Amino acid sequence: FCSQQEHAYPADELMPLTCRGRVRGQEPSRGDVDDALGKFSLTLIDTLDTLVVLNKTKEFEEAVKKVIKDVNLDNDIVVSVFETNIRVLGGLLGGHSVAIMLKEKGEYMQWYNGELLHMAKELGYKLLPAFNTTSGLPYPRVNLKFGVRHPEARTGTESDTCTACAGTLILEFAALSRFTGTSIFEEYARKALDFIWEKRQRSSNLVGVTINIHTGDWVRKDSGVGAGIDSYYEYLLKAYVLLGDDSFLERFNTHYDAIMRYISQPPLLLDVHIHKPMLNARTWMDSLLAFFPGLQVLKGDIRPAIETHEMLYQVIKKHNFLPEAFTTDFRVHWAQHPLRPEFAESTYFLYKATGDPYYLEVGKTLIENLNKYARVPCGFAAMKDVRTGSHEDRMDSFFLAEMFKYLYLLFADKEDMIFDIEDYIFTTEAHLLPLWLSTTNQTISKKNTSTEYTELDDSNFDWTCPNTQILFPNDPMFAQSIREPLKNVVDKSCPRGISRAEESLGSGPKPPLRARDFMASNPEHLEILKKMGVSLIHLKDGRVQLVQHAVQAASSLDAEDGLRFMQEMIELSSQQQKEQQLPPRAVQIVSHPFFGRVVLTAGPAQFGMDLSKHKAGTRGFVATIKPYNGCSEITNPEAVKEKIALMQRGQCMFAEKARNIQKAGAIGGIVIDDNEGSSSDTAPLFQMAGDGKNTDDITIPMLFLFNKEGNIILDAIREYEAVEVLLSDKAKDRATIFKGKMIPNYIFDSNLEMENMDQKSSENDSHKPNSEEAPSESQDAGAISEEPEGGGESSGVGDPDPLSPASTDSASVSMADEDPHTSGHTEASALEPACTPGDSQPQEQNTQTEAKAHWDSKAQPMESILADWNEDIEAFEMMEKDEL
Repeated sequence: FCSQQEHAYPADELMPLTCRGRVRGQEPSRGDVDDALGKFSLTLIDTLDTLVVLNKTKEFEEAVKKVIKDVNLDNDIVVSVFETNIRVLGGLLGGHSVAIMLKEKGEYMQWYNGELLHMAKELGYKLLPAFNTTSGLPYPRVNLKFGVRHPEARTGTESDTCTACAGTLILEFAALSRFTGTSIFEEYARKALDFIWEKRQRSSNLVGVTINIHTGDWVRKDSGVGAGIDSYYEYLLKAYVLLGDDSFLERFNTHYDAIMRYISQPPLLLDVHIHKPMLNARTWMDSLLAFFPGLQVLKGDIRPAIETHEMLYQVIKKHNFLPEAFTTDFRVHWAQHPLRPEFAESTYFLYKATGDPYYLEVGKTLIENLNKYARVPCGFAAMKDVRTGSHEDRMDSFFLAEMFKYLYLLFADKEDMIFDIEDYIFTTEAHLLPLWLSTTNQTISKKNTSTEYTELDDSNFDWTCPNTQILFPNDPMFAQSIREPLKNVVDKSCPRGISRAEESLGSGPKPPLRARDFMASNPEHLEILKKMGVSLIHLKDGRVQLVQHAVQAASSLDAEDGLRFMQEMIELSSQQQKEQQLPPRAVQIVSHPFFGRVVLTAGPAQFGMDLSKHKAGTRGFVATIKPYNGCSEITNPEAVKEKIALMQRGQCMFAEKARNIQKAGAIGGIVIDDNEGSSSDTAPLFQMAGDGKNTDDITIPMLFLFNKEGNIILDAIREYEAVEVLLSDKAKDRATIFKGKMIPNYIFDSNLEMENMDQKSSENDSHKPNSEEAPSESQDAGAISEEPEGGGESSGVGDPDPLSPASTDSASVSMADEDPHTSGHTEASALEPACTPGDSQPQEQNTQTEAKAHWDSKAQPMESILADWNEDIEAFEMMEKDEL
């Protein structure tokens, strides 16, 4: 929070790697994700009630004054109705709720006169134009200044919205109506909910992911409890709790019965088709469903909540974080993790319901992983790839709004709280709305038309809140008995690739050419292809395309052989891709002043040392070679010997560069892209291929960095001269990097495994994505052969891309060396950002303690210790000045 205020305010979000604010329009567009940004100091508003939960009342009072003084809601900018409602409107209402509570207590906020509520009402009116549809479902986006249909609005042409986007409004809109006495907000939100309920699939009682806002037709007819639907179900139950309207509970119960009947496959929650609910719609789950165990606790159905939560925890233990999506056999499907709080939310609710200390251990694991892998100099950075530990320059507002709130509440005792949290209900963004709103300004008549709802035989549907004495009948081991069968559920589902069955050999004639034997450079093979009606086309980008036209074959039998060949090629391509799934590698800067915090995700090579088989990796100082392209004998071998060579991509094959630097005595190589400005954020990572010759003579590791990531190392050389890096299969924690070396506590503060280390308590005051956001899948690393600039073509037949199915008329196959792989430059976990200069004192004391402990355990020359010590203190002082 301090970093946000110091480096980013008044921007909407903090960019924790570069220590600056994210301002929409000034940074490269991230698509729908940016719809949450409205130039209204998003993170500050979203964090208001978190400050009070963490007993930061003085900071809260100052933050409220900032919001009142600085925030402008009348911006000409198009924002998401859903995100603006839950984050900004919810943040203002949550801030107002705790402000009036503090004012009543008499010590703080005595000057407060409902200013946040006035801003909330202004924002509510700015969102109302989105509801100008025949159905009552809101448009997904609205212009804060011009509404929807104004000529300058630049929105209003959309026809679809997600179910959660339209169904996650009732808490904030009803609270706004109850606080202000203006009923129109609650009316509009109720109308949207009523319409979704009417359009549910009547036979299954399920709803789809996206719906047409004009006709009410389901656009995406898959149904689950994750992205796109999640908070719709949450708000039905919570609307009953907050507003006391029986119809909301009846609707929730009807949906919940369908969820447990069709979607719940303990411990999994799998999407199904709303018209054919016995048919799974996909074989993977997204991370947003992690909220569902918490909702089940609120509903009182504890057993499946424990089961699903335990499964998710096992996935986290495998990957350190919950991947954005993972398969039913627990492999990574989408590798990102934007520090989502849903699992922490469910952990808190399960602990509240069971009192089982096991969930405190779960919370401890979450905190340790955040400190160890996500902490960076200016906050906490989202994980770009949980498999490599690489970061993204992103810290969403929900991280402060939800994650720290739920983790603090998980460990807080009653005396740690300045108010009773049980007097409030959490919105989906964890904002606090007081329960007394249920009896205030009731302008909406409650209908109880029970005949509209299905009669359900379920004892949990009683009109009372769950009683823990019934849920846990005098058995403190109840939760453990449910978890026990699931403790190895992830490890038992090893992510092994399914080997293709051997092709059965028939008694018919032998095919003239098998796909596995084909070589694009063999003239005889090309002649056979021509006879079978298959032509070979060299594309400009180096790929080779095969196209079959049956009418061009020499005979009908040859056409059949051609079709069989194309089908074999498709299968071969798919199989080779599975066999060559190589994760990206890591380049970690370990020298002063980085000390392992900066991690750059790199592309691997098909030749040289396989870093996945050498867990220690290769460590050394870097040196720039001459000539920089590495395509001829190295002229500065004395500078390269026993170092990791830096070179530029282009003008010769990757393998040739590797041989030249190996001959000069280098212990490794990093190839930097020559395409100015290229970045893993915008270009797919690839695997460097050989030159078609035997590459067994290359024994050093070779990695590839895009231009943007490579420049980070080059800039470090210019500033610090001696730069040491570690080449490895994935980022190492600092305990591994500096094993046996004395380093100060402030560098090691996030390594919670060191028992002799003073634990620093963090005072950082610390979602729902746009449902239409679909992170790009990142699993395979393809290969690309580097070519001389003068020309030449690389067929890449040995590593083809997925091929299009062949038909009897014609078929085409594209074989490429390149395959997308998401990657990025990152900074690994680092010291906690300081709010005040005074924080440096205990860190220096820890440095002295650490030095003394190390001196006792292993003798070192005093001069060496003092030199290391001074260097580390100098590094700390530089970080204090934010020069990193």
